[in-house]
Amino acid sequence: MDTSAIADTFDTLVDDALIWVSDNLAFLFDGIRTVFEGFYDAVLWLLDLAPWFVVAIVFGLLAWRLVGRGFGVLTAVGLAACWLMGLWPETTSTFALVIGSTALALVLALPIGVLAGFLPRLDRFVEPILDLVQTLPPYIYLLPAIALLGFGPATALAATLIVAMPPAIRLTSLGIRQTPVHFVELGQATGMTPGQMFWKIRLPFALPSIMAGINQSLMMAFGMVVIAGIVGSGGLGESIYEAIRTLDIGKSIDAAIAIVILTIVIDRLTQNLVATGKDTA
Repeated sequence: MDTSAIADTFDTLVDDALIWVSDNLAFLFDGIRTVFEGFYDAVLWLLDLAPWFVVAIVFGLLAWRLVGRGFGVLTAVGLAACWLMGLWPETTSTFALVIGSTALALVLALPIGVLAGFLPRLDRFVEPILDLVQTLPPYIYLLPAIALLGFGPATALAATLIVAMPPAIRLTSLGIRQTPVHFVELGQATGMTPGQMFWKIRLPFALPSIMAGINQSLMMAFGMVVIAGIVGSGGLGESIYEAIRTLDIGKSIDAAIAIVILTIVIDRLTQNLVATGKDTA
């Protein structure tokens, strides 16, 4: 049996389908590209409104409030180090990509997670899809995104959005399902409507799990943004890609340090928001 012929036929079908979609639905993907790039530009514009030292101080104070004085100082110093390395524009661009893609992912993931928590059939349907998305190498999502959206931030946002969705869907669904039964029965006994039951009982109990999902989505987005540098997305990922292409080891190390700083800051801040959510619940 000639298995190569089967593989060639499958590859041809995939290529033809992609060509058909790009030719016949170009207007749709042009619109998506415009929306994604507009959203990214808006987030980047907000980050660039203030000088670097104002941003560093604001994040330092926020870290002081949520984590502690020592981490607040380290946060401000770390962001100052990004500026001293001459990577502040790339740092804000990376931050805009991560925030933008995570926000778009959560707009889709949170409602799906809530519905999956309420509907076991939907949860069983979504689970294997999420397994597939998380199992495939992340850079795979760049290939169709390039074909449909071209090069640039829109492609990075689309690919990062896909990678960032699964943790939020899983943990939101888990949080909704883990609402204590006796609290649900109490709400029913007091005559709560389904809407009141959700906002006053289920959501507060699910909030720590939802916040953990948001934290994990942010971490996945950081990893994908670095990979997405190969599509001209800008930011530190593109700096690393250019440094590798030109064998500029020093520049790649500087960009890697900046990414580590950003990742640690965002991870610790969101982890403490998760802890706050647990205390509230």
